[in-house]
Amino acid sequence: MKRETIHKVLRLLPLIIFLFPVVFVACNEDAIDSSEFVAGEVFTESNIRVIQIDTITVATSTIKFDSLITSQSSRVLVGKYIDPEFGTVRCASYFELLPTTYTIDSEAEFDSIAMYLKFDKYYYNDTLKQNTIQIKELNETLKAYNGDDLYNTASFTYKEENLGTLSYTPRPISADSLEIKLSDSLGLDLFKEFQEKSITNFAEFNAHFKGMGLFPGESDDGSIIGFSLASEDSYMRLYFSTAEETERVDNYIDFTINTTSSPIPFFNQITAEEPNEYLKTLTDKEIDLKSANAEGRSFIQSGVGIATRIQFPHIKSIYDIPGEGTILNAVLKIKPAAQSYDDHLILRDSLSVYLVDKNNDLTEQLSYVAVLNRDNQEFNDIYYELPLSSYIEKLLVTERYTGEALVLLPDNYNSTVDRFILNGNNNSDYSTTLELTYSIYDEAEN
Repeated sequence: MKRETIHKVLRLLPLIIFLFPVVFVACNEDAIDSSEFVAGEVFTESNIRVIQIDTITVATSTIKFDSLITSQSSRVLVGKYIDPEFGTVRCASYFELLPTTYTIDSEAEFDSIAMYLKFDKYYYNDTLKQNTIQIKELNETLKAYNGDDLYNTASFTYKEENLGTLSYTPRPISADSLEIKLSDSLGLDLFKEFQEKSITNFAEFNAHFKGMGLFPGESDDGSIIGFSLASEDSYMRLYFSTAEETERVDNYIDFTINTTSSPIPFFNQITAEEPNEYLKTLTDKEIDLKSANAEGRSFIQSGVGIATRIQFPHIKSIYDIPGEGTILNAVLKIKPAAQSYDDHLILRDSLSVYLVDKNNDLTEQLSYVAVLNRDNQEFNDIYYELPLSSYIEKLLVTERYTGEALVLLPDNYNSTVDRFILNGNNNSDYSTTLELTYSIYDEAEN
């Protein structure tokens, strides 16, 4: 095939599509049998054919990144639920607080202290079940051990006694905020330090109070809930009042989640313990769990770092077709595994596409998006469609094998816990399929 003729053919595409119907052809997975591409009489006087190929090998597997940066998450995540495949999924959030002022009048009197958390409308799993939030004081300053970022696997010690606790039934869409009353001992301590000017700046405050963690209840099995990070939405508020001539005047100091320092002293700890036997084998990011070894399935779980990996090892077998040609269209179709989703374990409308190198290190996010096709949802026939024409063309002209692969993850994967189970290659129900539309021209004469 002459690579330099690709642009010439692309200019002819409107004419090609108008003049010639598409011939549907099934091809061998590893090589294409040229005898299957004999055109009918309608093409005997033409040197251009358009065929569709749907049996090029798609190699699917599952990988797990060692960790994900969650100090750059877009929300606070708290909650816990038990997943039949992914195990016990748990989210806790750690952060520093930043006072809006350090001044309290000498005549003021302490009133109370509370934590406010505003729902940001993200949730996952069953919100009809009760959740618990436990608030604890940290023993350690939130600081990365290597580099500037904190990861989902990080952990810091905290005091066992709760500063406050709340059991609630989440209403992340209809409700606005949660109010969690905190212990008076914490409030009185901070009130005294500020009023007596023992704390007058952030360094002194952070040395005295290193931050807090939000944790789910030990016996929770409900949902993961997202809360806003914005300073006007989620904060701790210390209430006090001052006596004036005729009345007492109420006042307060807010302590917002610190997202202004660099590095950011905040992260979400996201874990999934005791998953199925297949996922337990993913102990290193370079391990590829082939779909053939996982009942023909591949897996995705954001927050934890499980991703579906995709390669096209025999894509250049298309060169075995007699004549010269070019890709007109390429669409990958991936079907969610039957009974792997429901009204709680929901499917998102799209999945983002990334590149990984041979060591499964993320290198780039691509502009492609896999969109969920629900046209035949009433017949339980839904699948993700991923347009890959330009990527397949790139593979065809690449001379050297690099081990590069595509991976699928939800958008905002470091701020969510969405999970998916997909049919991989050789699945008995519905295999992942690459549908190629290919134009052949200047075919060699017999």
